[in-house]
Amino acid sequence: MIILASGSPRRRDLLLQIGASFRVVVSDAAEESGDALPPEELTVRNASAKAMAVAAQQPDFPVLGADTVVSLDGHIYGKPGGREDAVRMLSELSGRTHQVTTGIALAVGGRVFTDAAVTEVRFAPLSEVEILAYVESGEPLDKAGAYAIQGKAAVFVESLHGSFSNVVGLPLHAVARLAGKAGVNLYDHYGKGPTG
Repeated sequence: MIILASGSPRRRDLLLQIGASFRVVVSDAAEESGDALPPEELTVRNASAKAMAVAAQQPDFPVLGADTVVSLDGHIYGKPGGREDAVRMLSELSGRTHQVTTGIALAVGGRVFTDAAVTEVRFAPLSEVEILAYVESGEPLDKAGAYAIQGKAAVFVESLHGSFSNVVGLPLHAVARLAGKAGVNLYDHYGKGPTG
């Protein structure tokens, strides 16, 4: 069994999808933000901080931390600060290809194993009406880059190159590969879902 150091329902659902054995303990680690670091470095640092904060309280279990950002032309887009910010973000992503980066960290027995996944996502050109209607739905307000690919924003995506689950918030192949490297079994009770 592992501990997921995230309150994200999307990450929880993705681990459920693959039948991982886990429980959730939300990390209180502070997250870095901004454009000072490249997306891969920023997300790995945040994921590591989350995993280590929970591992300090739960030393007997492997702890998985994750952090996802959207970036375009070197600028990092986190969660929007409100409706106007969401409109601005979506307007800037419209008709362009951006990157979604998720850093992952697995804290095991005092060691931290890390990786990052990058997916290229191309948005169709979006009209002001489409953007405003989407923002009014409320869906983008707590999502990096102001959209949820697994939700209503799926219609905005012309193409995608890389891991789909990464764009949702957790690159499952990378997580499985990292668990193998760390000697962690994600499937103690294979197919039975979370244990608490």
